[in-house]
Amino acid sequence: MAASALEKGAVRFVCQRCKQPLKIDLSFETIDQQTELVKELTAPLLAHGDVDHGNLFPEKEEYYEEDTNISRRIIPPRYPDEDSNDFTLLGETEPSSMGTLGHKPKVQAMLFDIMSGQSTVDHPLCEECTDTLLNQLDEQLKVTEEECRDYRNFLDRLDTVHGEQDEQALLDDELARLRMEEKVLREQLQQVEEEKTKVEEDIKKERETTKKLEEEEDRYWREYNEYKRQVQELDDEQKSVDNQLKYAQAQLDKLKKTNVFNATFHIWHSGHFGTINNFRLGRLKSVPVEWSEINAAWGQTVLLLHSLALKMNLTFERYRLVPYGSRSYLESLTDKSKELPLYCSGGFRFFWDAKFDQAMVAFLDCVQQFKEAVERGDSQFCLPYRMEKDKIEDTSNGQAFSVKIQFNSEEKWTKALKFMLTNLKWGLAWVASQFANK
Repeated sequence: MAASALEKGAVRFVCQRCKQPLKIDLSFETIDQQTELVKELTAPLLAHGDVDHGNLFPEKEEYYEEDTNISRRIIPPRYPDEDSNDFTLLGETEPSSMGTLGHKPKVQAMLFDIMSGQSTVDHPLCEECTDTLLNQLDEQLKVTEEECRDYRNFLDRLDTVHGEQDEQALLDDELARLRMEEKVLREQLQQVEEEKTKVEEDIKKERETTKKLEEEEDRYWREYNEYKRQVQELDDEQKSVDNQLKYAQAQLDKLKKTNVFNATFHIWHSGHFGTINNFRLGRLKSVPVEWSEINAAWGQTVLLLHSLALKMNLTFERYRLVPYGSRSYLESLTDKSKELPLYCSGGFRFFWDAKFDQAMVAFLDCVQQFKEAVERGDSQFCLPYRMEKDKIEDTSNGQAFSVKIQFNSEEKWTKALKFMLTNLKWGLAWVASQFANK
């Protein structure tokens, strides 16, 4: 127990267990009138001195310290880590100093000291700690009663056994049997321990193997994902290439079916005019076609006959075709310096210039050579209009038309050019059919 000095010299006590301040019961105020109380407190509290409550309240060493002004009782702590408990009376140890503190606190401290000396419990205690202590004492009492009951039952059992030696022999046999059983169990325990150690080693190895397998699995999945990405890219590229191939194949098939000569040189008619690539070849009074268009038509016609001759490996006699657009001409093989232009600008000089007529006659001669070359390879080949020198004959009525423009009407000249383009169209169709797969 402990007492602490507060303001104005007041003396307060604290619980020896929870260290909380205590409020002294009013019965202590009339302690002077209860003279028998001190005798009761100084009497032994234990009826039997041999009862040991050490399990509940361990013995504590206590001693007093005295000096001229302070009387202190030191009580060891209940728990090892608990601070020492003490109560302190302030003042001198002489009666005169006790009187200075007051008679009632002195008596109260003496009473708590006597109570603590007569038991293993330090006083004072609060109500809650007292209830806890009483509960512990009740539990200890129950345990003690159970032990007494067990001892009594054991004594009763000993009384029923006939002969101490037989009981001892039974006990020895039981002990030997238990020792043998203990030995067997220890051996089994040792085996189990060895197996446990072995299993732990196996588990450790398996964990290492599992870790390696997990690393390999992670690496495998990374490689798998990378390969899968590459496969997808290659698949996309393959699909793209396949689509390009299909498109190229479609274009190739289309080109194979396309006649290059027909696509390049489109020969048709527009009224009285024969046309090649939409250029009209001829001239009428009612339809005065520009000479630039006529020159362009002659350039396309020369290029067509030149291309057909190259396809057949045909070399013309007497003349060489020179396709040169709107300025195309024929070159005489007998006279290298002589050029026969297949273009004209019109005007007054046109009527007196015979080179344009000679060029058209020479061109008709080349068409005739082409016809003869085709007929040598295919006797069934036949042009719709027969050609001879500068004339083209209409086989339906036997009427012939000259390709010369001098001393000729524009209508007849235009019709002769139309018949010539028709013959070229037939020659074009034959070459396209013969060399379609070459």
